[in-house]
Amino acid sequence: MNPAVHFRRLPSAIRVPVLVVVLMVIISAVISERVLDQLSKTQATYLQGLASAYLDGLVASVTPSVLREDSWEIFDSIERLRPTTDDILPSETVVTDRNDIVLASSNPRTRETLRPLDAAFSGKFAGPGVSIDPETRSGYVRRAIIYQNMHVGSIYAVFDVTSLLKERRRILATLLATNSLVTALLGFVGFMTVRRMIRPMQVLETHLVEAAGGSATLIGEQEFPSADGEAASVYRAYNALVNSETERQKLSRQLAEEEKLASLGRLASGMAHEINNPLGGLMNAVDTLRRHGENRNVREKSIELIQRGLLGIREVVEAALATYRPDRLSRPVEGSDFSDLKLLVRPELRRRQQALDFRMPGELPARPEWPAGPIRQAVLNLLLNAVAASPEGGRIGYTITVTDRHLQITVTDEGEGMPEAARRILEQGTSADPAEGEGLGLWIVREIANDLDARVRVSAGARRGTEVQLTLPCRTNEVSHAA
Repeated sequence: MNPAVHFRRLPSAIRVPVLVVVLMVIISAVISERVLDQLSKTQATYLQGLASAYLDGLVASVTPSVLREDSWEIFDSIERLRPTTDDILPSETVVTDRNDIVLASSNPRTRETLRPLDAAFSGKFAGPGVSIDPETRSGYVRRAIIYQNMHVGSIYAVFDVTSLLKERRRILATLLATNSLVTALLGFVGFMTVRRMIRPMQVLETHLVEAAGGSATLIGEQEFPSADGEAASVYRAYNALVNSETERQKLSRQLAEEEKLASLGRLASGMAHEINNPLGGLMNAVDTLRRHGENRNVREKSIELIQRGLLGIREVVEAALATYRPDRLSRPVEGSDFSDLKLLVRPELRRRQQALDFRMPGELPARPEWPAGPIRQAVLNLLLNAVAASPEGGRIGYTITVTDRHLQITVTDEGEGMPEAARRILEQGTSADPAEGEGLGLWIVREIANDLDARVRVSAGARRGTEVQLTLPCRTNEVSHAA
């Protein structure tokens, strides 16, 4: 992985102190380099001054001897003028003539008299100033001997600069120790400061992640920062948002329940008629039995009539109970569940003189991802919406299609078309808020579709009106294919 990408993924509480430390290291390196450079120039100037004072006196003393090429006098002058009290002392002094022939040396065994000066030694004297070689811990300086504007010889002086180099190392060690201590201190301060600064944001991030997972919780008063007014303001805004969302969900559930009860109320009168019809037949059969019970044929027919009437009443009651008590229908949806819905909407169809075209395959596979309760509730709301949208005498389409990939329920009406706001509720779950009291039945369908990962499509009918398709995926099939 790219180190830059890995670094960007680190928490801010680590990234910022690391950046502070890196910047401090860079700044320390630059400052140290400038200090050492200035120290080197200062030491070179100091050494140049010492060398100039020494060489000025030596030149004045040995010039006559150089003109006479008197090596003994030159050697005597070198020994007499050699300083003994300074920290920086000349370790070697060589005097040559104009042709770089050694006339005298403070170390005659190394630089023999009247021998040419070796090029390796003379090459260390570069330029007119002092040049310092840290490896040999020596400073090299050369001075020409001029007499009446003529070059008559040269003086090569080598100084022991061990004390200067020790001072450099001591200052360098002091700089490194100071910079390391300051860098570590600033890094620690930066870490603690950034950690304190981003602590409110970390608390908010934790609550936002929980809210994204569907369990939004309020930020407790003990988590509010005491001094950070901005963070406290953000916390209060978040808590207000959580409270608003909680109220909205509570109101939505309440309105959904009220819509469900309202739907039940609208069907109650029709269902009463559905129950009264067989009850009338039952009463007639009982009266017939009471009068002509001794007749076997009459008795069997009356009992058969009573049985059919009781079965009809049970179907209506079970259909209503199954729809409005979905907790009893955690089982997979069955074909009978869709057939039951015909009984529930039949009173509304009869009242509006409408017809229902119902088509369903012979068998419906039992899939746990298709729970009967929510599906019945969603389809009933679609059917009631289609009945309300269609004119009197119209036809309602109700088709169940099953494939190895999905279960598709299609409901069509012959109305003037679904309003755009209602379409957005079904397809997107937006626009009309259920709190506004409009489109609650369709909003319930949308919520059920979200829970079941279903897709809702609204389009124009083949002839006229609107077609609504509710498609539920077959997850079990998908998992088996992936395996």
